[in-house]
Amino acid sequence: MKRIFLICFICIVGLQSAGAFGLFIPMDNTQKNHLKAYGLTYWVLQHDMEVQWLLNYRGGSFLIEFNQSIKQECEIRGISYEIIPDVKVQAIISEVSAPDVNMDVVKLEKAPKIAVYSPKDKLPWDDAVTLALTYAEIPYDVIYDGEIIQGELSKYDWLHLHHEDFTGQYGKFYAAYRNAPWYIEQVKNAEAQAKQYGFNKVSELKLYVAKTIKAYIANGGFLFAMCSGTDSFDIALAAENTDICESMFDGDPAEPDAQSKLNYDNCIAFRNFTLVTNPYEYEFSNIDATNNRRIQDNEDYFTLFEFSAKWDPVPAMLCQNHTNIVRGFMGQTTSFNKDVIKPSTVIMGELQSANEARYIHGTHGKGTWTFYAGHDPEDYRHYVGDQHTNLDNHKNSAGYRLILNNVLFPAAKKKKQKT
Repeated sequence: MKRIFLICFICIVGLQSAGAFGLFIPMDNTQKNHLKAYGLTYWVLQHDMEVQWLLNYRGGSFLIEFNQSIKQECEIRGISYEIIPDVKVQAIISEVSAPDVNMDVVKLEKAPKIAVYSPKDKLPWDDAVTLALTYAEIPYDVIYDGEIIQGELSKYDWLHLHHEDFTGQYGKFYAAYRNAPWYIEQVKNAEAQAKQYGFNKVSELKLYVAKTIKAYIANGGFLFAMCSGTDSFDIALAAENTDICESMFDGDPAEPDAQSKLNYDNCIAFRNFTLVTNPYEYEFSNIDATNNRRIQDNEDYFTLFEFSAKWDPVPAMLCQNHTNIVRGFMGQTTSFNKDVIKPSTVIMGELQSANEARYIHGTHGKGTWTFYAGHDPEDYRHYVGDQHTNLDNHKNSAGYRLILNNVLFPAAKKKKQKT
């Protein structure tokens, strides 16, 4: 009996060393830690090894050629994995590639270089993307206006916009927080930086940054934004030729006819929206549906669309998950009013009964952008000063998986368009 076991063991080791086994990382409900699995996949790419992303197969699973170091990393990080023989690897590839199933294989080839656009000073709120990247152990650089003005954005494949206000109105926190030390410091730093770079107003600096980011997308960059980094970006672009800031934000009143001067052609996602001009109201425009929604907390869920893995691989990648029903969550920008979304925008997640989109995507020039509404997928109503979310308590978060799909997306080998 011992001899038989020894012979089998030697055969298995021999097959492994010959590359005859695959390491399969399931992303369905059998996975112990979905979020760490993304980090492991990124780590594999960093070590110049390919990953096959199996779209719509067991929750968007990953398949890698067996390597002892990868197996060890899975164990260290608490990630579920299976070691499967080559015959099963080929069977999975055949099943996924069959023309009559809504599945496909996408090769991930190179770890994207990631930047998070965020101020250097500490602010009294967290950011879901930096939480996700840190927890998944995916490296990133923090850049802000200075780095963008100095032309450093071109170094990066993927950019995330932190909870941000590109309109120059400081998040419209004036009514509630104008006497708070952090708010006073934020205004002081922003005004000093605007002057440092030759701008008369913070709104002018932010417009320059927004236009630079838009050009970055057009040149092939990947943009991901959440919460107010989404709608305020398009609002700033639309208001290029008009002053929408009241005197407490920039020292002079807004133009009374600012609404009529908006240029929606400058926007990448939205059109025909109406500004909220009251400086004491915590809202930018009717792009966001926060103030008008009548959804009970326990009914706040949105549905992910199922896209064709073979014909629409980009939205299919961005929607990979172990469930198509995702718990909603609020933010300064909680959801997008579908009435003001451009027809060219792809809606990937929606709450149809409320006429709102939560997860949208589009192209601009050679690049792409994705907007995800809300602040923190595992903190339903996150307030200024609240504790950061501990992702050890949310290892299988469907909401956070959408963020990490976007992180891996630039690593995908580009496919020729089907005709």
